[in-house]
Amino acid sequence: MVKPKNVPSKKATVIQIPALHTELQQIPDPRQASGKRHPLAAMLAVACVAMLCGYRSPYAIAGWINNYGHGYLRRFGFTRERPPAQITWYRVLGQIDYVALEVRLAHWASQAVSALSSALDLRGIACDGKTLRGSAQQGAADTHLLSAVAHQLGITLAQLAVPDKTNEIGAIVELLSMLVLHGCVITTDALLTQVKVAEQILAGQGDYVFIVKENQPTLYADIKLLFDAPPPLPRGQQWPQAESYTAGHGRVEIRRLQASTALNAYLTWPGVQQVFRLERQITRQNHSTTEVVYGITSLSPARASAAQLLTFTREHWHIENKSHWVRDVTFDEDRSQLRRAHLPQVMAALRNAAISLLRAAGHTNIAQAVRFFAAQPEQAMALLGLPIGE
Repeated sequence: MVKPKNVPSKKATVIQIPALHTELQQIPDPRQASGKRHPLAAMLAVACVAMLCGYRSPYAIAGWINNYGHGYLRRFGFTRERPPAQITWYRVLGQIDYVALEVRLAHWASQAVSALSSALDLRGIACDGKTLRGSAQQGAADTHLLSAVAHQLGITLAQLAVPDKTNEIGAIVELLSMLVLHGCVITTDALLTQVKVAEQILAGQGDYVFIVKENQPTLYADIKLLFDAPPPLPRGQQWPQAESYTAGHGRVEIRRLQASTALNAYLTWPGVQQVFRLERQITRQNHSTTEVVYGITSLSPARASAAQLLTFTREHWHIENKSHWVRDVTFDEDRSQLRRAHLPQVMAALRNAAISLLRAAGHTNIAQAVRFFAAQPEQAMALLGLPIGE
């Protein structure tokens, strides 16, 4: 891989990443042989590079590549003198098997983060859903996507569309099957706290940290009762506790977590090793609110202290800050009106690919990085693994 030069964005953890362009060549082309005027891999490569440069729709992508000559086209893999027409971009991107696209992107992402396995004993992966506003077709519901994002890097490891008239519970099993779970800790919100989800994670030699609410009434009542009326402990002993404090933008948040193994022999939940109580106190302009939630994990105290559990619960929300928020604010996803065929899912996958490329290369300010690549498109090509220079 060729690294981009002189990028002003602040850097975080930098890892060696495989060439995404190689993965794009493995995606099946849905077109008839007679209709293949432009290679699919070349079109996808252009779409990814244009996305890195801030061009966020098929219309914008078509306009972007039209700005460059035949030399650029050759480096992307085109054989014709002229780039695809605007209508071709809409038609071809809308025909792509978005499931196959997501599978190849997941394969690339798993390779991109594999270098972390030697640095971290446990890697957090957050699973959560996001609705694509404005993507509904003919009265149907907006497209809803379920994704898995690495806590620390913010790389999307896998994503799939939740079928209409179903929910995330049915889709999470398929999503998890796309991941390498060994050595990973899956975090979810309360909706996905399900027995079959826990069983699948454990079968893949992974672990879980789940939030427990009233949708699991018996489990919730048992954990709440334990912390509301704790059994007496020997003198001098107490349950493990941890606290964190963050402040910024006029907001102060204090998190306190208390963990216990007291229910391990009582609960029938798969793989349970600890339960916990998490209290979040948020203060804004001298007004405070307090929320208490409960949780369950397959991590024993020897493998995850109260402080580590607190970190996992806090970093779960990186999926909002490092993925969903960036997709909406930097890439304008929520205002997209794409509805044709598979375009909403395909463009969401390409946005994820762009963000993941930037995160894997160490960029923490995605908007700043996009502005840089808009002025230096050859560096965006290098990030994808394409040749630079004539």
